[in-house]
Formats: sequence, C-alpha cells, structure tokens
Amino acid sequence: MEHTPINARVPDIEELYTLPREDLATSLLDRDPASLANLFAQLGDEALADLFTKLDPSDAAHLIRKLSRAQAAQILEEMEMDDAVDVVGELEQKEAQGILTAMHPFEAQNLRELLSYPPDSAGGLMTTDFVALSPSVLAGQALIMLRESGEQARRIPYFYVVEPSARYLEGVLSLRELVLSPPNTPVGELVVRSPIKVHVEADQEEAALLLDQHNLRALPVVDDEDRLLGIITADDAAKVLLEEAHEDIERLGGSQPLEEPYLRTSIFHLFRKRIPWLLVLFVAQAYTGSVLRLYQDTLAEEVALIFFIPLLIGTGGNTGSQTATTLVRSMSLGEVDPGDVLRVMAKEMGVSLMLGAVMCLATIIRAWTLGVGIGIAQVVGITALCVVVWAALVAAVLPLALRKLRLDPAVISGPFITTLVDGTGLIIYFNIAHFLLSLK
Repeated sequence: MEHTPINARVPDIEELYTLPREDLATSLLDRDPASLANLFAQLGDEALADLFTKLDPSDAAHLIRKLSRAQAAQILEEMEMDDAVDVVGELEQKEAQGILTAMHPFEAQNLRELLSYPPDSAGGLMTTDFVALSPSVLAGQALIMLRESGEQARRIPYFYVVEPSARYLEGVLSLRELVLSPPNTPVGELVVRSPIKVHVEADQEEAALLLDQHNLRALPVVDDEDRLLGIITADDAAKVLLEEAHEDIERLGGSQPLEEPYLRTSIFHLFRKRIPWLLVLFVAQAYTGSVLRLYQDTLAEEVALIFFIPLLIGTGGNTGSQTATTLVRSMSLGEVDPGDVLRVMAKEMGVSLMLGAVMCLATIIRAWTLGVGIGIAQVVGITALCVVVWAALVAAVLPLALRKLRLDPAVISGPFITTLVDGTGLIIYFNIAHFLLSLK
C-alpha cells in the first residue's frame, strides 16, 4: 500500500505529540483557520503551550498571530519563561506589546525584563523559573515548599540561597543534599558557597560551555552586584551548543547560517547567504592566476610540472581545512585560546612533518607512475612536504589570530585558508623547481 505523506492528511490530536518538530510545524501551519481554531479549542491552553514549546520560535510566533490576544497571553503564561521569551522575540514590537498588555502583570513584567537583554547573551537565555530561599529557612520547610510547587517541582534542579533583602547569591543547594539533611537544619548551613555562575551580559555560548564543562544541571545568572537574576538550564545550554555547532559547520563552508530550516528557506534567501563570501573568495583566488602567469616561462620549459598543480594545491587546501576545522571546534569548546598559539604551532609542526613525509612518498610514487623522470619526481615530492607543513602552520595561526581580533574564525578560516594556500603553494612549487631543475 502506498505511504501517505505527512502533509497529505491532518494528524489527530494524539499523533501531534509524536511528530518531529518539522512535521509538527508543517501540520499546524498547513491547517486552514477553521481547522486550527477547532484544534486550539480542543487542546486547551496548557496542552497547546506544550505543543508550541516543541516548535521553532519563528513557527510558534506565526501560530500565535492566529490567536486572539487573550488566548495568546494565556498560552505564553503556560509556557516556561525562557521559551515564551523566544516566541515573543519573533513578533513585531506592536504585536508583542498587545499580547503583553493582555497578560498577568507579574508574568508580563518578567517577560519584559528578559526581552531587555540581548538574545545572544546569558540574560537572553535565562529563565526566572527557579526557587530562591532565605538562609534561615529550615530543610524541612524547604521540602514542604517543594511539594507545594506541584508541576514546577519536576523542573527544579537546585535551590538558590539568597540574602533576603537584596537577593545576593550566597550559595546553591542540591535537592539530594536537602532531602538527606536533618529537617531542622537551616539551608544556609548546607549550601555550596561561591558556586559557578555567569554574568548576565556574558555570551550565551560562554554560559553554555561553563554549564557543560562543570556537568551542571543549571547555572545561576547574576548582575554586577552578584544579585541572582535567573538560571540557565542544561537543556537550553544543549540547544545553544547544537546551534553553534551547526553555524560553525555552515561558516566553515563559506556560507552564513540559515535562520529557518533549509526546505522552508527561499531560493533568493539562500542566494543572499552565499554570494558575499563567494565574491570575496573569487577576488582572493584571482592571485592564483597571477602566480601562474608569473611562472609561465617555467611551465613552458618543463610542461610536466603542470600535471601536478591540482594534486599539490588540493593537498595543501585539504591539510589547511583539516587543521582549521579541528582548531575552530577546540576554540568553540573553550579548549584553545589565542594565548596558546605557540603550543598549537609546535603541535601542528610535528603532525604536519609526519603527514608531509607520507604525502611526499605518495607524490613521488605518483610521479614515477606517470613516467616524468626522477627530477620532476623529486620536485613534486619535496613540494608536497613543504606545502603540507606550510598549510598546517597557516591554519594553526589564522583562526587564533582572528579570534584575537574578535572576528569569527569559523566564517573566514576554511575557505580563506584554502585560497591562501593555493597561491603560496604554487610559489613554493615553482621556486623548488627552479632550484632543483636549474630552470631559467
């Protein structure tokens, strides 16, 4: 029996919860207004909020626009605060203000405060859904508060102990420590002092890396005076790291990241994302032709040198791309920073010498199979060794230098290194040929 595509029929309510994000978005966005209104009425605000949380914020915002302000406000109130901020952030300012006006004043104020932070900062990623305790609260009282919090209890990774009047962060208390402690013990005696924390204006990737490196379930966010403003949870940090990884992959290929899924991105939008760097690299690669023109007499004197140009520049470009990709990843994980440049160069020098020796042998064998003579074989073999070492060193320094200059190494490193090594590799090749073959 022929399979029916997911968008060829309307899934029932139970099936909606099992759909992947993209299929869920397609199912909801493709419904006519009457069908959508009927579905929303059947689900209710709480279940609808759960569905909206599964969607990409831009898709959720598109659906929010189909609701009345009152219903949109109720759904946003049911969502976790950080998810609601992402959705409201996709709306036009006038639309957002209309919905915020219809919300409960306390919830609306929290949303406005979170929206005031840059979306790529720790403040833009945090949620205000956490439990703060005074140091004098007893362990038994804290457990009672936890039970009374109902559904929210499932999402509480830690308790945060703060100074009552100014909310200065004094420490963090795990649920396990709280449960195992005598009921009459003040929580101020149980907390971990000087916990790992992040400033509200720090980059969200820095916050996500902190949380991941220390294997935490949540990370407190504080201001200049060390007052607790919110927390960043592990699931939100994982989303950030995944998004950053996807962006780095796209940028390493010389393209700007997409804001929407590929199949829903227009052809013109894809064109605009790719053409700027394509033109920049086109201009950069023009000097490769200039190098060939400069050495045209050398090529005319020893035509066999032409056979190995693609092989040598390809080897150099591949070596540079390998090194750059490894370094960009290491920098994104916080394993390497610009201050490590000498250590990185020393390591890549060792690796590239071994790689170059292997490529030297492989290139000599290839030259021998083409029957070009021992002189040409020596030239291409030595060139392969030199090009591999040169490409690795360029790729070791450039990403770190770009990070030092506060430029994104993922955007420039891969394609630019390949382009740079192509031209310089040819200069190395022809000069070695001049020296070993005694060409004019």
